[in-house]
Amino acid sequence: MSQAIVLTPPLRSADVAQLKAGDRVLITGTIYTGRDAAHKRIVEALQNGQEPPFPLDGAVIYYVGPSPAPPGRVIGAAGPTTSYRMDAYAPTLIQRGLKAMIGKGKRNDEVKAAMAKHQAVYLGAIGGAGALMARCIKEAEVIAYPDLGPEAVRRLVVENMPLVCVNDVNGGDLYIEGRKAYQR
Repeated sequence: MSQAIVLTPPLRSADVAQLKAGDRVLITGTIYTGRDAAHKRIVEALQNGQEPPFPLDGAVIYYVGPSPAPPGRVIGAAGPTTSYRMDAYAPTLIQRGLKAMIGKGKRNDEVKAAMAKHQAVYLGAIGGAGALMARCIKEAEVIAYPDLGPEAVRRLVVENMPLVCVNDVNGGDLYIEGRKAYQR
């Protein structure tokens, strides 16, 4: 098995350009959370000339709505949510500097085109492994939209978060390439 590529946000175009669909990735550093309701508010803020709740340039966003933190933990289960719900908003955020998105499931063609044009990637997290993902989270703080509860925007500090590159900057798509490898 190949060595994992270690990324430390904020990311640069060169950081994500090295990734190919199927590469194992470990992220250590600050990332942000957001699901569809938060994405809608962030894009509306941008359209109204307001600042987003975190700097988009080089940012990594994790599509997650974690469960409440049990005693002695910084966060509860933190498994990925299905990414297509963010597809309407992702191209705008990518254009503004977002470099990586973490979730599960396929992305639409518009999102993939924005990733290629603006040098961003989509990283897959293990669905159903929320407890494992939570162990990688060392700090969690709500920074915007607390009224959204679990879907509020959080700043997370993560350590060795295990991911796989699903969509790369060259149009590589693990979901397509993975199937081809097993077809005859």
